[in-house]
Amino acid sequence: MFTGIVETTGTIKSVITNGTNRTFWIESSISPLLKADQSVSHSGVCLTVEEINGHQHRVTAIDETLQKTNLKNWKTGSLLNLERCLQLNGRLDGHLVQGHVDATGTCVKMKEKDGSWEFEINYPGKFSGLIIEKGSVCLNGISLTAFDVKKKTFRVAIIPYTFNHTNIKELKKGDLVNIEFDMVGKYIINNISKLKK
Repeated sequence: MFTGIVETTGTIKSVITNGTNRTFWIESSISPLLKADQSVSHSGVCLTVEEINGHQHRVTAIDETLQKTNLKNWKTGSLLNLERCLQLNGRLDGHLVQGHVDATGTCVKMKEKDGSWEFEINYPGKFSGLIIEKGSVCLNGISLTAFDVKKKTFRVAIIPYTFNHTNIKELKKGDLVNIEFDMVGKYIINNISKLKK
């Protein structure tokens, strides 16, 4: 479980393909602090740490993960948002995030607003019931507030700190983003649909 508050960024140093799996070596400031079998959010995707070597750690994504996320586009040099799992002895600064990506979306517009930034994201319309005006949404592992929510698009506003300390500064028109919709909303919709049956 995560909060969507990015702890640091990491850079992919190598990518190894083995059958339908892809293994990534990632260099970051938190890599030496990690342990094998630990869950870490990598741009919104929960991956298990397999090995640590100095300031690098290794994770592997299976085909299912590659098909449902933007990991298929990761390459050497890609910048990732990293967050270690939530500790239950502190404040929850973002919102509850599982690291289980629901869908990918596409950045269709970016606007600089004299000190902040707005991004418009296109997403599959079948998920429109999972996002509400001023509700929480996780993009590439970043806890954000959605607004101007429509059937297939929503916008998010980015403050300078988030822009400078995450990989959203590299997001451009046409790029894929990992989207995880609010977990609480998913449970509510699931229970309502069962009651209607």
